[in-house]
Amino acid sequence: MSDFPWLTTLWAVPLVGAALVLFFPASWRTGARSFALVVSLGTLGVAIWLATQFETGGAQYQFVESREWIPAFGAGYTLGMDGIALVLVLLTAGLMPLLMLAGWQDEREVGNGPRVVHYYVALMLVVESMVLISFTALDILLFYVFFEVMLIPMYFLIGGFGPRTGDPAVRAQRSRAAVKFLLYNLFGGLIMLAAVIGLYVVTAQDKLGANGNGTFDFRKVMEAANSGHLGAGPAVLNALFLGFMFAFAVKAPLWPLHTWLPDAAVSATPASAVLMMAVVDKVGTFGMLRYCLLLFPSATSTYAPVISVLAVIGIIYGALLAIGQTDVMRLIAYTSISHFGFIILGIFALTTQGGTGAALYMVNHGISTAALFLIAGFLVSRRGTRLIAEYGGVQKVAPILAGTFLISGLATLSLPGLAPFISEFLVLIGTFTRYPVAAVFASTALVLAALYILWMYQRMMTGPVKKGNERLYDLLPREMLVVVPLIAALLFLGAYPKPVLDRIDPAVARTLTTIGQHDPAPAVKPYEAAQTSSGGAHK
Repeated sequence: MSDFPWLTTLWAVPLVGAALVLFFPASWRTGARSFALVVSLGTLGVAIWLATQFETGGAQYQFVESREWIPAFGAGYTLGMDGIALVLVLLTAGLMPLLMLAGWQDEREVGNGPRVVHYYVALMLVVESMVLISFTALDILLFYVFFEVMLIPMYFLIGGFGPRTGDPAVRAQRSRAAVKFLLYNLFGGLIMLAAVIGLYVVTAQDKLGANGNGTFDFRKVMEAANSGHLGAGPAVLNALFLGFMFAFAVKAPLWPLHTWLPDAAVSATPASAVLMMAVVDKVGTFGMLRYCLLLFPSATSTYAPVISVLAVIGIIYGALLAIGQTDVMRLIAYTSISHFGFIILGIFALTTQGGTGAALYMVNHGISTAALFLIAGFLVSRRGTRLIAEYGGVQKVAPILAGTFLISGLATLSLPGLAPFISEFLVLIGTFTRYPVAAVFASTALVLAALYILWMYQRMMTGPVKKGNERLYDLLPREMLVVVPLIAALLFLGAYPKPVLDRIDPAVARTLTTIGQHDPAPAVKPYEAAQTSSGGAHK
């Protein structure tokens, strides 16, 4: 494998692109958007090259880069990629060009001020860069820094770029949503910072770093934690686990730390809202799977039942609130809360099927949410309202838009044959083998999802054409370029998820093996036990 710093190139391309676009003349609005699109396609090209070079049966972490960063504190610039990180990198890099296209005419959303488009696309690229380095970081301090830094550009995307309106109440609502997003996530990050410092102190006491100091090297800490050489007591490790878990639960988000998400999603432009829900929030669930499980295996076993209960509550709660929404964009945001509950439930089921399903769900949720939210955004931009009651009969005037909206909605409710079905199915199977009651309660969301998706479609797309909808037009060629790849991905991964599973499954299996977790043995039925016993006695 080449020694070229491919992972550095991966996150540096969008960051350098963001810096360069700011030097474009103010009048080059189309040029700024075109350049940002080219940069995002270049990043996707690097991600695809990494995917082609990734060895499924190779080392746990590949394309590793390691350089000194802050040697006095045992912190290094260390990057590496396993199969889970690979598919999330591909999701991030694959969605970004589509989001750039989806927001091509967002000057109606982001305003007409000088260089406003330049700032908008630059912030989108900066968020992409921060997310990519978070997925590939193998140094705990490095991960933490970018885990927090990505909040700043996302804050400006939510608060500074949204539906342009003269209504001061709407502008105030957008500002409140941005502040709420930032405060929630910063507070979670501060709790995690305390845990990061605490973990460093533990490694210093155990002299895991160079010259007898502490270390932030993820691989060294993971090896010590899973070999019993991390000297801290159970109470300390439990507290450190909760510090990491709290920050990830806020970002994911997990009930009851979810309340910032719906407000932020409806206040941002559709493209930046999808960036937040489909990409940025995945850093939280990725952190649970990598850092919580691998650094704190004992604490994970201790708290897994409690976290699973919270996940089930989030699944049902998000679905119930989605049913009651009158705002189409807020409805879709609440479906994400329900789906994140499934992802977290699969992670903490601590089974191969559950973990694989959760990792696959991260990808599938990103695709299905992007499709549904962007198509809804296209519709809202035409009609000028998010109220479901204002629509009706859209399929008569915009059949392609209505049809793609239906397919995206069916994917969201996990219809067999579409991508989210297999991931949700794996999560439920993996959960049932360890927590059957939790799996049964979680499965009720299948019915609730059908209710909120089909009822929404019926109210918006069917029936007579309501006044104000007769002039709606169908998807434009640019919008088709956004929607068609997403629908194609939902269909392809629904029929043939093997390419993604082949990369996820070994990483999940290694994670569970490392922390000493094994799939529960199937329970023996009484009559089978009796037959075995009688057979043995007869012999």
